[in-house]
Amino acid sequence: MAEDDDGERWSQDVTEHSDALDLEDDVFAGDDPARIAASLKRSAEASDRRKGSAYQSAMSMLTFSVNRAGKNLPAAQRDVLERAKGELSRAFGRD
Repeated sequence: MAEDDDGERWSQDVTEHSDALDLEDDVFAGDDPARIAASLKRSAEASDRRKGSAYQSAMSMLTFSVNRAGKNLPAAQRDVLERAKGELSRAFGRD
């Protein structure tokens, strides 16, 4: 089980201390997809450390969060985060 613990700590560390984005606290725990997308957009646009575009960085962090949570992510929260992807695309004019 230590491997799982290390994996959880690793992914939490990436989320909290990303080299590309400074995220707002508990950004992925919210229940409003538009608010999550707006927060990610602000973080990505403010970052001077990201390697890709602001859109790429924001979407990558959102996708990373969903994927790392895996089966431990409650269905309702997964739905919110999946809808946030659409909101994020719209926020960046990529409908």
